[in-house]
Amino acid sequence: MAQQNFMPDPMATPIGNGATAARSNTAPFLPYHDLRQWLEEAHKLGEVQEVGGLTYERDIGMVAEMSAHADDAPCFVFRDVPGTMPGSRLLVNFFAGKRKNMTLGFSTELSKLELSESFRVNHAGMLKRIPPKFVESGPVMQNVVTGDAIDVTKFPAPQWHPKDGGRYIGTGCYNIMRDPDNGWINCGTYRVMIHDAKTLGFYISPGKHGRVMRDKYAARGERMPVAIVCGGDPMSFLMGSSEVPQGVCELDVIGGMRGQPVEVIKGPITGLPIPANAEIVIEGFVEPGNVREEGPFGEWTGYYASDERPEPVIDVKAIYHRHEPILLGCVPQRPPDEICRWRAIVRSALLRENIEKAGVPGITAAWAHEVGNARLLLAVALKQRYPGHAKQAGHIAAQCHVGAYCGRYVIVVDDDIDVSNLEEVIWALITRSDPATSIDIVRGAWSTPLDPRIEPERRAVGDYTNSRAIIDACRPWHWRDKFPAVNMPTPEERREGLQRFGDLMKG
Repeated sequence: MAQQNFMPDPMATPIGNGATAARSNTAPFLPYHDLRQWLEEAHKLGEVQEVGGLTYERDIGMVAEMSAHADDAPCFVFRDVPGTMPGSRLLVNFFAGKRKNMTLGFSTELSKLELSESFRVNHAGMLKRIPPKFVESGPVMQNVVTGDAIDVTKFPAPQWHPKDGGRYIGTGCYNIMRDPDNGWINCGTYRVMIHDAKTLGFYISPGKHGRVMRDKYAARGERMPVAIVCGGDPMSFLMGSSEVPQGVCELDVIGGMRGQPVEVIKGPITGLPIPANAEIVIEGFVEPGNVREEGPFGEWTGYYASDERPEPVIDVKAIYHRHEPILLGCVPQRPPDEICRWRAIVRSALLRENIEKAGVPGITAAWAHEVGNARLLLAVALKQRYPGHAKQAGHIAAQCHVGAYCGRYVIVVDDDIDVSNLEEVIWALITRSDPATSIDIVRGAWSTPLDPRIEPERRAVGDYTNSRAIIDACRPWHWRDKFPAVNMPTPEERREGLQRFGDLMKG
């Protein structure tokens, strides 16, 4: 893929009711290369609270749930967790407040729509890649644990939800796997449950890159090597949790975003590339046919949807960790939560890229809404150019790489609507669409066992498909010029009003 040097337009482009697609003439800069540097930057913003003595059985999960739904809640660092390794810590709620912007390398003054657009034009649109650089050692190798000394239960991994099947060490993690056919390295976020001191369970939804690789090993009767990064820097975790094209290694993308290669160590057990500055990395193998009951787990839909079932087991062969390691947690809660916030920023940018690269013109904005965990509810704004334009954009959004997995509703609106504002989107839906003529239904689309709306009968036979509603909430093309005028200021008039009278609104 050819790379381009991008110099953003310093002028802001109006979108919707006073919203802007920010384009900064200051290049993005990630001020951290590991989780500890990120924590230092978050401290500078005054957004970190350290808490000692809470239990992993119940207390930590309660605090994590309470903080996850508020964008102004602090980042929490739990220390001195009873029954865990002295000095070890657990960090949660990293993606909120001003630290959202810092994490992605942009000004803390940008709105969420501006942040997403900046991410799109500087990163997602180019997908610049720099391969990782192999080094002999790094901070993650300060402690090497093998043999009888292996004990994953010593880390402060909590039981996040009351009905979870156990403690989950892998929520803010990414699993490193290698395709047995072509050697492609994939970094994907898949939940990891502690069975006992030396074994872990992990669940991957059908169709995901890691699941395809896992199934290949199983079909061959070969054991699969796995490395789990349980304390990587937040940007690496975000990329491991995002839709990257097949065949592209997330480590390459992270290097492209940083402008320099990620330093990795060849895993002594698996040969997989291990980030040299990670906090905790677990190496092991999945043996053919070795399964154990995994779950249930409160998932991103807000339900215990996948129940308990036999899933592959990772036999842990080695643990590497820093002194006083920090475990990164990013637990799903009922939306909107922390996961929704970061997915909305990144996936909205990727969604717009997917639609435009499919050849749909006139797209002015896209948003994967937090309340739908950036999957179940998508909104696309466009400047209509021809009959059927809105339906075309809606269908592409529903089935492109970003929108295909476990979608539900796609709402297409005119370019005067701020797609990140749920109230504006719903207002357009209820005033510009007609239930009988504006809704298309797609059946048999790609869903997941985590989808709570799949009937028990279909779930029992492995039918993990659903339907999609594509709603044209634009002014009807053939009489758009006769559609009633909106009784609200234009973006230009709104900006003038804020400049002249904004101080009056501050009380």
